Amino acid sequence: MSAWLDAFVPAFALLALGALLKRRLLKDDAVWAGMERLIYWVLLPSLIVAALAPLNLADLPLGRIAAAIWGALALGTLVAVMLSRALGLGRPAMTSVLQGGIRFNNLMGFAIVGALFGAAGTGFGAVATGIIVPFVQTATTLAFALGGDRGPPRPLAILRQLLFNPLMMAVGLGFAIAALGGLPAGLAPTVQALGRASVALGLLCVGAALSLQSFSDRIGVQAATGALKLLVMPAATWGLCVLFGVPPLATAIAVTFMALPTAATSYVMARALGGDARLMAAITTTEHIASIVTLPLWVMLVAP
Repeated sequence: MSAWLDAFVPAFALLALGALLKRRLLKDDAVWAGMERLIYWVLLPSLIVAALAPLNLADLPLGRIAAAIWGALALGTLVAVMLSRALGLGRPAMTSVLQGGIRFNNLMGFAIVGALFGAAGTGFGAVATGIIVPFVQTATTLAFALGGDRGPPRPLAILRQLLFNPLMMAVGLGFAIAALGGLPAGLAPTVQALGRASVALGLLCVGAALSLQSFSDRIGVQAATGALKLLVMPAATWGLCVLFGVPPLATAIAVTFMALPTAATSYVMARALGGDARLMAAITTTEHIASIVTLPLWVMLVAP
């Protein structure tokens, strides 16, 4: 029981503390924007590289894990689009449902699996992130680029946006370093220290971005999107992991990461690229609150 409390209480407590700090002590949006850029461009990529670099890729069932995760993400993307059409939503709101349905708060995931499963959990968490990020970034980027009012999509601009995404670069670099034998002495602890800093700061920033004022905005859409992200996606991932014979620990990590609420940066992306930012803020907040119940249940069901 203490291990579970040690895993979940800090993650959700940091979210609550971030919300409190934003409203009481650090009210300046520029402070949080600066921390978000630091986390996005430096700290979180360092965490991914540090976790991937020491892995022996030959010993990992990468193909089976990728098949399970990508299969679930493809299903989630299809359901999000169909759900949006069934609810009569326009393209901006559809992009919010899509982001709410398939994106994930990987900082919360690393905090929980690291506490529960140690270095092995963090390593598999980095693998799951490395598999999820390319699909999610591609799907959401295309959703914003296609069918909007920003003119016809430019393939080179889309490709450049994908290739120079810091998380995509970190995944590629981490796998490359792992294939070459890991980070050299001296550099490894530096990258690891930067990575560790990302979790606490990142969860504080996520908490600061949540908004209780958005609860009343299209409650039915919020509920349907939350059910997709917090129930359907992890269930589909679990079923596919069993189907493809993914080992128990890797299955537990994959399901845990797919059961996470959507990323807080979804709101930033919606606001910057012409999505429905108000709906995205509502979905982000309600998913994080609902995950207080759903996430521990999923981890309990799939824990090896």
